Amino acid sequence: MERTRRRRGLLTAVVVAVVGVLLLVHPWLPGLPGNPMSLAETFLPWLGLAVPVGLVVAALRRSALAAVVCVVVGAVWLGVFREPVVSPSPGAPRAYDLTVVQHNVSDENTSPSRVARILLGPDPDIVALQELTPANLPAFQVVLAPTHPHHATVGTVGLWSKFPLTDIARVDLKPAEVAPGWERGLRAVVRGPHGPVTAYVAHLPSVRVRATQGYATAWRDESAERLGRALTADRSSAVLVLGDLNGTVDDRGLAPVLSQVRGNRDSFAFSWPASLPLARIDHVLARGDAEVGTTWTLPDTGSDHLPVAARIRR
Repeated sequence: MERTRRRRGLLTAVVVAVVGVLLLVHPWLPGLPGNPMSLAETFLPWLGLAVPVGLVVAALRRSALAAVVCVVVGAVWLGVFREPVVSPSPGAPRAYDLTVVQHNVSDENTSPSRVARILLGPDPDIVALQELTPANLPAFQVVLAPTHPHHATVGTVGLWSKFPLTDIARVDLKPAEVAPGWERGLRAVVRGPHGPVTAYVAHLPSVRVRATQGYATAWRDESAERLGRALTADRSSAVLVLGDLNGTVDDRGLAPVLSQVRGNRDSFAFSWPASLPLARIDHVLARGDAEVGTTWTLPDTGSDHLPVAARIRR
């Protein structure tokens, strides 16, 4: 009996230790068929649940080894996610120049006017939307136009701004295998009071778990490569990326984008699925003279995504 208890305690310790290793070295681990690492990285913060579960098992099995490993891995988790977990010191108040809202509104949403009113809640300067359709676009325009008269759309993505928009252009994010007519990328320069900001609105392809392919990310990853190349070629002094990227900032598939822009990790701000948010796949990212500050989610709009809002410092 004692030998069995020790062996079970050892198994628990090994499993929790593997979680700790993943938390620390996942960016450097090689890709595998079926993309299991990309899937794990999507839900990386939730791997920390292994710690309390492991502690319960350690207590039941009276395993000091498992308990010690759980405590160590718990410390590792806190180190990796210290920014959203540990409240920063208040310090001096910081001024922000822009407020932006990003939202995948869902092409099946039946209340676009209500959605638009929710998005106006934080008084945003810029609103970026995905999954616009010919049916719901007019309703968004009616609600948003009075406060955001400057507007541009390309395919199913759109941008509304309090300030003039110039240099509006399509951004080609279409994977090679997707049929023509797939338009999910937009670039425009927002002429704000603190100087121009180049804003990209992007909606990368969805990812799925499939029996024959594992975590199918090929189209998403190809689209991310295209967006990354566009960002690399852009010489603007301040750049924003607003969009549903169908991946988190830990997901290696978004590396071409995240090598060019970054967000704020002071909060988890999980945005998907709206009914039980588990991951932030909707992003406000920036580089250059633009920096993302506080990031948070807005109330449920009836979409399968929650809106994400952020303050931008210039």
